[in-house]
Amino acid sequence: MDRVTSGSAHRPQFGVEVHRREVGAVIAPRGELDHHSVDLLKEAIDACVSEGRYPIVIDCAGLGFCDSTGLNTLLAARMEIEEAGGAVHLAAMSPAVSRVFEITGADAVFAVHDTLETALAAVDAG
Repeated sequence: MDRVTSGSAHRPQFGVEVHRREVGAVIAPRGELDHHSVDLLKEAIDACVSEGRYPIVIDCAGLGFCDSTGLNTLLAARMEIEEAGGAVHLAAMSPAVSRVFEITGADAVFAVHDTLETALAAVDAG
């Protein structure tokens, strides 16, 4: 497992954990995903992509907030990963984060799961 964090006295801590699986990976961002923190998530996704780790499950249980920068990062990653033959699954979104995806229609282009467990079951089932 890889773990990267950032934060300051003026900003809440943001972190990303990467759990490599036999097939694919789970990326778990924690905190507020916005223009200040999105680079950490991009680095984690890019590392999994460079290793060919597909599918990728984004465990959103620890996200309290996601702005348009975070949404755009996830959309771009989905496109890149799907072009490479992989998939991105989103799991366990809080109501606040889920609402951003609903309002923008982004929930229609991702495989969205209520829990991490159901996302992993879907990934394992192929």
